[in-house]
Amino acid sequence: MKETTEMSGEIAIDLMVNGTEHRIAVPPNLSLLDCLRDKVGLTGSKECCAVGECGACTVEMDGQLVNSCLCLAVEADGKAVTTAEAEDEDLGSVRDAFLQTGSVQCGFCIPGMVMAARAILRDEKADDAVAVREGLSGNLCRCGGYNRMFEAMARVSARQARAEAPTGPVVGTDVERSGGRARADGSQKFLADLTIDNVAHLKLVTLPVAHARIDGIDASAAWKVPGVLDIVTAVDLPQPLMHFGPVYKDRPVLAAAETRHHGEPVAVIAAETKEAAEEAALLVEVSYTALPAVTDIEAATAPEAPLVQPPELRPNDPRSGTNILNERVTEWGDLDAPGADVVVEGIYGFPMVTHFAIEPHGFIVDARSDRMTVWSPVQHPYLLQRMMADLFELPLTSVQVLAPDPGGGFGGKQNPKFEPLVALISRRIGRPCRLVLTLEETFQNVRRTATRMKMRTGFTKDGDLVFQDAEADYLVGAYGDISERVMAKGSYLGAGPYRTPNARIRARAILSHTTPATAFRGFGTPQMSWAYEGQMDKAARALGIDGLAIRMRNLARKGDEVVPGDFGADGHWEQSLQKAADLLGWQTPLPEGHGRGIAVAIKAGATTGLSNATVRLLADGSVVVYAGTSDMGQGARTIFAQLAADAFGAPMDRVTVVSGDTSAVPFDLQTSASRSTVFMGNAISKACEDLHRQLAEMAAELSGLELEQISVTNGIIHLPEAPVPIMDFVCAELRSWGGELVGTGRMRRHSLKDHPLGGTPAFFEFNCTAFEVSVDEGTGEILIHRHVTVGDVGKALNPLQVEMQDEGAAIMGLGHSMMEHLVLGENGEIRNLGALDYRIPTTKDMPLSLVTGIVENGDGPGPYGAKGVSEGAILCTAPALAAAVAQATGVVIDDLPLTPERVWRAVQTRDR
Repeated sequence: MKETTEMSGEIAIDLMVNGTEHRIAVPPNLSLLDCLRDKVGLTGSKECCAVGECGACTVEMDGQLVNSCLCLAVEADGKAVTTAEAEDEDLGSVRDAFLQTGSVQCGFCIPGMVMAARAILRDEKADDAVAVREGLSGNLCRCGGYNRMFEAMARVSARQARAEAPTGPVVGTDVERSGGRARADGSQKFLADLTIDNVAHLKLVTLPVAHARIDGIDASAAWKVPGVLDIVTAVDLPQPLMHFGPVYKDRPVLAAAETRHHGEPVAVIAAETKEAAEEAALLVEVSYTALPAVTDIEAATAPEAPLVQPPELRPNDPRSGTNILNERVTEWGDLDAPGADVVVEGIYGFPMVTHFAIEPHGFIVDARSDRMTVWSPVQHPYLLQRMMADLFELPLTSVQVLAPDPGGGFGGKQNPKFEPLVALISRRIGRPCRLVLTLEETFQNVRRTATRMKMRTGFTKDGDLVFQDAEADYLVGAYGDISERVMAKGSYLGAGPYRTPNARIRARAILSHTTPATAFRGFGTPQMSWAYEGQMDKAARALGIDGLAIRMRNLARKGDEVVPGDFGADGHWEQSLQKAADLLGWQTPLPEGHGRGIAVAIKAGATTGLSNATVRLLADGSVVVYAGTSDMGQGARTIFAQLAADAFGAPMDRVTVVSGDTSAVPFDLQTSASRSTVFMGNAISKACEDLHRQLAEMAAELSGLELEQISVTNGIIHLPEAPVPIMDFVCAELRSWGGELVGTGRMRRHSLKDHPLGGTPAFFEFNCTAFEVSVDEGTGEILIHRHVTVGDVGKALNPLQVEMQDEGAAIMGLGHSMMEHLVLGENGEIRNLGALDYRIPTTKDMPLSLVTGIVENGDGPGPYGAKGVSEGAILCTAPALAAAVAQATGVVIDDLPLTPERVWRAVQTRDR
């Protein structure tokens, strides 16, 4: 009989965790995951889905893999549990292989993934490709590192020794990612892993419908739950009710009179424990009346459609009496000009999809005094700082944002979500407060814009573009967030990367009673490329020209203006197109039943903004880089460390990059738009140049030479008598001369008042994607035999990171192309919330072959001629895949995703 504490009902259990014995009293309903995290203090096992689908919580119990979120702690009594933190030879081999192959990006999924990989290795199946795909299929990676993991398992199977770190210059080499080891062994601290003294736990109360009038809230039963500290509704907060948003201040911190989307909170519980908060939230009774919800473009734009937002939220806006948030027109030339021999038309649908970062959103705020501290895995710490200072009427110096590395962001963590609400509760109860959303709640708060695009495109009989005429409606949800900018940037390049003499792109951002849309990898471009590349393929079929030839014929060459009067093509894009075709084997005989497709796209990089950097050169030759960029898996710290290492000839292990604290690092506008390497990379390079100047001055002073006699380049001080390595000089002289040197640098692009985007792009991300597929016409299932993605990157500062970013974007693109879409019920509720009902790609969905290529011409604006990467390979995945399916089956599908059912139905229609 197990020992039970009579008062608490807790049960004493014995656990052997990673070889250490623990005797712990636990409630009978406590999960093993919570026991490991909260009782044992091992946070390597992560919570994402809480239903055993994502694998982030994977541990081993008595030799068997288990999802610790589904296993009760009492079930582990007397058993041996192994977690990702364990010191174990096989785990060490897997970690090394994951790091060497670039499998580790944001890292949130990696502890669970290495546990699954260790089991495959112990079963002696690491050399069996099918067994590896099967063995890893229960673990989801949203960064898209599966292909790298396959390579890692092959490496570990062959018992390949860990590769030595490169000697000499590191820019342009496959340097292991900074912080990767902590991600692989579970010691990396994400937001939910942080321990804050005396923190109160919050839980949201929501309604099961999208649009409803709140008639009353009865919290009397919830108040009786032991440990409840406060129950707050909109009327309990300072009036007028706080509204916020990155562009429009239209989002209330809590719904007051009505809710406008499924999951919008109407109350919040504060309690001593998360269990008490969850129990109390279930007991709050909300009386409501469901109201008509507009959830698609047709309903939202109908003449008698109910308004999503009251007109007073948009004063002085002539559209405030409609559901149109904003609209844009980009046009040039004359659409009525003669010359089109063939005109193709299409209506293209792109559904709502969610980011599904494996780390759900979380927030901690301590607002007890006049100084506010905010912990948030936000991509834009300084934007959050400014917003919180404005909302709470504090000077910027009184708001500190601590931004732990996000466990995946993809745009969903760019902008503030619940930080203002958590701060208000912290002020009310006088304690730090913590809100960690479930995966389902995260689904209800971020998504990509759904889009419907109508296009007419004209060509000559030889295949030359004559005109493109497009209408793009972006369904942006209940609040503006940043989606108007998504609409603007996506539609501005709505004619694609082509020489188009005449064009008109009309775009509208349309409000609806749906989850507010926000930034998502690609930022409006995947939606537009789905349409304009679909048009190219329809034209190619009509003219009897293949998909490669019609694109090569019309593709802009370097310097050509894609939008007249604006920034010209910044690369030899035809090289990427040809390379992708060659890697796919475009000209080789096509096997029977197979189809090939190819597509191209461009996305405008960041247009404006400021990035500052500070670099300290210490007396022992070590280097500290201070940068405000968030590292959410793209490997920004690694690139920054490489730049500094080469600037001073320092080993990588002597370079530290500090970020994520607004009180410690200089201002950086944002981490988005693939801007980090270009903007912050240039700022760091300039800070290093500043230090080179100071080193020259120091050497001149110590040697008695004139400054003009000395020059400093990467790693070397050039003196008349002999060159001296910077590291040698610093270690010998700096301590006595002054202790350390500090350099500063910045990159800034000013806004242009009359430019539709506020400024010209700093660079374009250009990508070409190609597929070879076959289709089982009896089921509609697509088998991808080969998937090729090629990006024009300028210069790959770390080729491994470029490749793994491209592969990640490519696999994310497969998600929205083949399976992902939010399904809404009749009251606007999301019916496929969470990992059980919303599918993202697993290892079993991977192409049989995924090939990444890069084109380097050193023609970018970043260090060494680099351009931004990480979004390119998602831009045109869908149209390339659809073209391959069309060739394989003879059916053309204009609505995403290409699910087996949709493909099967199209095939049945073809055969009638």
